[in-house]
Amino acid sequence: MEPDVSIETSCMIRVAVLPIGEVPSNPLRDYMAMLLRYQTIPLSAISSFYTEHQKSPFAHQPWESGSLRFKFVLGGDPPSPWEDFQSNRKILAVIGICHCPSSPDLGSVVDQFNATCKGYSSALVQRCFAFCPGDSQLEYGSKKGGNLMMFPPADRETQELHLQTMMQDIAASLLMEFEKWVLQAESAGTILKTPLDSQSSLSSEEVIKAKKRRLGRAQKTIGDYCLLAGSPVDANAHYSTASELSRLTGDFFWLAGAWEGIVCALLIDHMGQRDPVLEDEVRYRYNNVIVHYRKSFIQENAQRVSPLTFELEATLKLARFLCRREMAKEVVELLTSAADGAKSLIDASDRLILYVEIARLYGTLGYDRKAAFFSRQIASLYLQQENRLAAISAMQVLALTTKAYRVQSRASVTEHSTAKGQQKETGSSHADNAKMLHQSVVSLFESQWSTLQMVVLREILLSAVRAGDPLAAWSAAARLLRSYYPLITPAGQNGLASALSNSADRLPSGTRSADPALPFIRLHSFPLHSSQLDIIKRNPAREDWWAGSAPSGPFIYTPFSKGEPNNNSKQDLLWIVGEPVQVLVELANPCGFDLRVESIYLSVRSGNFDPFPVTVNLPPNSSKVITLSGIPTSVGTLTIPGCTVHCFGVITEHLFKDVDNLLLGATQGLVLSDPFRCCGSGKLKNVFVPNITVVPPLPLLVSRVVGGDGAIILHEGEIRDVWISLANAGTVPVEQAHISLSGKNQDSVISFAPETLKSALPLKPGAEVTIPVTLKAWQVSLVDADAGGGKNASGSMIRHSKDVNSPSLLIHYSGPLENSIDPQTKETVVPPGRRLVVPLQVCVSHGLSFVKARLLSMEIPVHVADTLPKPVHLDNSSTELANGSNNKMDKLVKIDPFRGSWGLRFLEIELSNPTDVVFDISVSVQMEKSSNEDSLSDKDASEYGYPKTRIDRDCSARVLIPLEHFKLPVLDASFFVKNDQADGVTGSRSSSFSEKNTKAELNASIKNLISRIKVRWQSGRNSSGELNIKDAVQAALQTSVMDVLLPDPLTFGFRLLRNGFEPEKHDSDNESNIQVHPSASKGSVVAHDMTPMEVVVRNNTKDKIRMNLSITCRDVAGENCVEGAKATVLLAGVLSGITMEVPPLEEARHCFSLYFLVPGEYTLIAAAMIDDANDILRARARTNSADEPILCRGPPYHVRVAGTA
Repeated sequence: MEPDVSIETSCMIRVAVLPIGEVPSNPLRDYMAMLLRYQTIPLSAISSFYTEHQKSPFAHQPWESGSLRFKFVLGGDPPSPWEDFQSNRKILAVIGICHCPSSPDLGSVVDQFNATCKGYSSALVQRCFAFCPGDSQLEYGSKKGGNLMMFPPADRETQELHLQTMMQDIAASLLMEFEKWVLQAESAGTILKTPLDSQSSLSSEEVIKAKKRRLGRAQKTIGDYCLLAGSPVDANAHYSTASELSRLTGDFFWLAGAWEGIVCALLIDHMGQRDPVLEDEVRYRYNNVIVHYRKSFIQENAQRVSPLTFELEATLKLARFLCRREMAKEVVELLTSAADGAKSLIDASDRLILYVEIARLYGTLGYDRKAAFFSRQIASLYLQQENRLAAISAMQVLALTTKAYRVQSRASVTEHSTAKGQQKETGSSHADNAKMLHQSVVSLFESQWSTLQMVVLREILLSAVRAGDPLAAWSAAARLLRSYYPLITPAGQNGLASALSNSADRLPSGTRSADPALPFIRLHSFPLHSSQLDIIKRNPAREDWWAGSAPSGPFIYTPFSKGEPNNNSKQDLLWIVGEPVQVLVELANPCGFDLRVESIYLSVRSGNFDPFPVTVNLPPNSSKVITLSGIPTSVGTLTIPGCTVHCFGVITEHLFKDVDNLLLGATQGLVLSDPFRCCGSGKLKNVFVPNITVVPPLPLLVSRVVGGDGAIILHEGEIRDVWISLANAGTVPVEQAHISLSGKNQDSVISFAPETLKSALPLKPGAEVTIPVTLKAWQVSLVDADAGGGKNASGSMIRHSKDVNSPSLLIHYSGPLENSIDPQTKETVVPPGRRLVVPLQVCVSHGLSFVKARLLSMEIPVHVADTLPKPVHLDNSSTELANGSNNKMDKLVKIDPFRGSWGLRFLEIELSNPTDVVFDISVSVQMEKSSNEDSLSDKDASEYGYPKTRIDRDCSARVLIPLEHFKLPVLDASFFVKNDQADGVTGSRSSSFSEKNTKAELNASIKNLISRIKVRWQSGRNSSGELNIKDAVQAALQTSVMDVLLPDPLTFGFRLLRNGFEPEKHDSDNESNIQVHPSASKGSVVAHDMTPMEVVVRNNTKDKIRMNLSITCRDVAGENCVEGAKATVLLAGVLSGITMEVPPLEEARHCFSLYFLVPGEYTLIAAAMIDDANDILRARARTNSADEPILCRGPPYHVRVAGTA
């Protein structure tokens, strides 16, 4: 049998192409490619080379439309015993190919060519083409002439034109030789034999039969030469004659051959045009051909030679002619019949050729699995030959079947299909991707083919081992072990592992394979360092470039972002050049042997990433999650399709997508087993590989707390300085930085010195700056206290607030604003900025516990001084009392009867110490400064402190704070508007803006009062703080704020006048800001002596007050000792019914004298009935009636009367 046969094969002139001398493979391939371009030579093109010596036997030669067809056989063919039966099997021409640079001696080339041509006795034309000759060779060729054709060096087009001319000459020469042969055959006749006729001794009957058949066979042979000459009409005439003669003589074999020629002539005459009538004619005639080839079978010749090969060839020719999807059923029947006939073939080579043709035709129909089946039969025949070349052929044939059996190597996938698949993946929607993924899973994994697939891979492995191809053997063993490990016994798995190792030993170091073996690798996650989370998009047009850009971390897309819909399930990840990154992958070894992975690292094809390889050991049936890291090296996009693994001596690439498809197939029952589940690993959520963008280098600030990074434990209200160190661990300097606060309890950060960081800019790589931060512990809420409650070793309760309540420093910083160009997209890339969150880890523990605060009132009598008093300024200037102590704090703390007051109010604060430490409590009051205060006065001069109070552990203490010094100097109407609206005194129920505003001002006044009271504590040497008592004090003062803040409308005071002198005059401006207080002198009044006195009445309002003043003197029993029959005090002057008018913010005096008859203690009380009281006075007196009199009574002043000696 001959390969690649068709109906048109009968009209092809077989030409042997022989390399003469040494011809390198590449030039020979080029010369052969040029020859193949001239497989068809039109008859019209050879007319200039054709010479008609006598009348042509081809009477109907189609010179305008006909052509000669050539079949070039590289290396030639041995002579066929069937050449007389089918003339197209003869080698009718020989073309020698000589590469002159490799064969300088053309003489030896000519001799070798002539000697070679002697082996082809049927050749009618011989030519030797000498390509690229030198000058001397050209000269020799011109002298030699003959069959040596020189092709001087020239370009490809010129050589092709030259070769076309030579082929036209050969065609013309062959045509003339065909004419000679036909003329000789018609005149002299010839004896034509086939192997069916040849015998060692012919009987007389066979000789007579052969003579009768000679004429019919001659006509059939002449028809063959007419077909080769391109004259189908003449060929048809001779074939018809031959068929009639063969039928008469019963020569069925030659009859079938004549009918084959008729069909070929019919197709040539139609010039490739097909129609149903022609197809029916061809089908009918070829069915007769097959039948007559079968009739020619002679049982006695079956062991020697059989016409079965021609029957099968005819079957294949008809199947090839009808091979279309529409006629697939008929073609399959023909091929099935041919496959059945293969069992009767004697020669294994014929069976091999038959299987090859059947496999090709099934492949043409698209029946890949049937084609793969016969390809395996071909490989089996090759493997029976037990030689390396046959094993190589078997391996190559089996490689063609892998696609049909779904076990193909990755290397067999063409780049075109890969690019097409990537284009579909990027251009389709998410739904299309899911559909395509499902189809790929179904096509890649079909569990019902498992046994057959294993057999195919085992055959490929066996053929590769015999062929000496270790890489192919390694690839087959890897595919077999990776895909079918559940069906392989542990011994078989160990055998495949040994095959992998043995194949790797025969490969050079660093060999790569497209097919991965073990382990199975899937993407686990992308762990993100804190430095990758706080990446801020930079707006170079704004100074506050971070404004309006919330930190999205390394992911650009967030599901909460507004804008265009994002159908892509992948996210965009930002990596920074020069900063290490990590990716978690999970490895699985589902086999029963220890697996050692020499190295594994991330696979990046863009070339802008340096991965770090690691070595992993996996026990049998185990899985492990490992961390793979690397460093981006340049700006651009970056893709991580999988990992590069060096295992079993070969480097392979494991794609995450393949394992995802595998796991999806396992969930749908399309795959034998889930390798990760076999190893005990849990189900992992599908992780998409994000689109990674690498941005230019950024600065990297690293923070630490100087002195330790542990939590700062503070008591409530404690103030402490903390130093935060910021170091630039990046490779570029910090050009811009901004510090702000975030989180809860931001008011606990008193100061953080942002100017310190700005003064250190630009902060170069490796540089460090320390920022001081002052913290004040907040008050622990009940929720935090319950959540953090616990007991220490001593049994006392220790409670700390949670870290979530701690504030944080928010640092936005960025590097140089240098735009870079993305090499892939050619777009300008603006480097982003960063945000550093420095949590101030503060654990607040319960310190001093505030129990309660309440307002107390005391009545302390005042003694009349015996000297003129010196005013005490309320503006807390540096003026001191003349007779008082030099320590102002003593003036405020100690209650001196000679400078006390009646109706003194105190704020009592009760504190508790539940801790196991001792606290020293100090209370201070900050007084308001006057407008004319010296600008150089010390700040501490306006703050007065009380003596410290110590509170032991588990003890309580009370602290008293006098509130007289908080009184306002002037009784103003604005306060009463606020107070009345706050207390509901006025009748208006409207909720206008003015009412809300006045309420806010009232609350501001109360808060101002409270803010001036400081309760500080100290524990040990370094721990100190301030207790937050604002809320409790505000609640205690809310109902009595008017009594605390407002002065009385009238202030009364008594003074002694010694020796009749008038009291000292004070400047009116100073008197407007002073309150009369008694002197601190402790002198007393003498009985039986006229004692001059005066009463001073001060108007604390901004309106003139008219009043009726009265003075009462009482003894120790409380009786009036001036009036009545039993009066013990004599009077000189008026003590009642005194009408006075006091200007605004000024004083009025009234003088009188008393004569005490009896020594002892007396009390002077001044009272005034105000006439025509205005709204301010009525509001202060808390009365709404206009008729109700308003009485102002001063504090009682004590007079100590001493007796005479």
